[in-house]
This record gives sequence, C-alpha cells and structure tokens, in this order.
Amino acid sequence: MTPTRPGHRSSNCHTCGVDEQLHELIREVVRKIPSGRVATYGDVADLSRAPSPRLVGQVLNMDGHDLPWHRVLRANGTCAPHIADEQLQRLAEEGVLADDGKVSLRTYRWEDAVKAKEEEEPPSLF
Repeated sequence: MTPTRPGHRSSNCHTCGVDEQLHELIREVVRKIPSGRVATYGDVADLSRAPSPRLVGQVLNMDGHDLPWHRVLRANGTCAPHIADEQLQRLAEEGVLADDGKVSLRTYRWEDAVKAKEEEEPPSLF
C-alpha cells in the first residue's frame, strides 16, 4: 500500500498546510530522483526550499501516489516503519540494497542532493 490518498489534487493542500506552488515544487523534486538513487526528506526540503523535512513527508503522504515516493528516506537511511517493507522491496528492484533495513546514503544518495548540500555550505575558515 502506498502512503498516499489517491486522487488528492487541490490548489491548496489545506491538510498539509502547503500552498500550491510549494506543493508542486516538492512533487517535482521527488519526480526527478532517478531510479537507483535515493534522497532524504531533508534533501527534498532543501532542493524545494520547503521549511521542513516533515512537510515533504506530509505532501508525499497526501499526494505522492504517482511519484517515486519510495526513493525518499529518513536522514539515517532508514524507511518509516509503516512503509518499510514495500519501500525496501521497490528500492531493491531498482538495485538499491539495504543492510538490516538501512540504505547507505554514501553509496546511493542522489548526486543533485549532494551537490546542493555542498553549494549551501560556506567555505571553511580552517
């Protein structure tokens, strides 16, 4: 079972508290995650300029049925428990392997998410 409510498409996601533009931007970022790669909820929030990773999860839960939602993981590389079995199965079908329920972000993280993080960090003084 996918973590969504099929058919939920509104101009303003009142249940998520997200305006339409941000809602669609979050969906677009998730849509771009390539097969065989993963991103964290925080990565998607950063790339879409969403105020929090939790908001990304809310959008996917309410309106992610037509997206590769399974490619979005927690910051530690794990799945939310209620969707873990299906998510790990879908990822394995794309060649993303988990060790004891945890995906190596070092190995499988989407390159665009890594680049975005590097660009945001100010240069070190040391």
